[in-house]
Amino acid sequence: MPTGKVKWYDTDKGFGFLTRDDGGEVFVHSSALPSGVAALKSGQRVEFGVVEGRRGQQALSVRVLETPPSVEKTAARARRKKPDEMVLIVEDLIKLLDGISTTYRRGKHPAPTEAKKIATVLRAVADDLHGG
Repeated sequence: MPTGKVKWYDTDKGFGFLTRDDGGEVFVHSSALPSGVAALKSGQRVEFGVVEGRRGQQALSVRVLETPPSVEKTAARARRKKPDEMVLIVEDLIKLLDGISTTYRRGKHPAPTEAKKIATVLRAVADDLHGG
């Protein structure tokens, strides 16, 4: 089966074009997309069958091979903190969690305002670790 990349795809119109790895372009209609896939993204790698249609080659039975990184993920990676910054954050987090541990060892829960602050810090650190 031929492989290639999505040149462009218009979700509203339900069609687009693929660029074949071996050269040339192929029309792709939404009816050729796999179940559960509503659209293709530019640059996405695909595999597909080809049939000669009224206006040239048309893709059949498209299979998505890889999804290009989204703009959001790329931007999130660019915003990631540097490792030397994360060292300080993680060390402070350990101290914070150690304090909570002491509170729990005494058979108590942290005060609601303290618990909310801690949860906010944990979410922020999780975002920094994940990169977005």
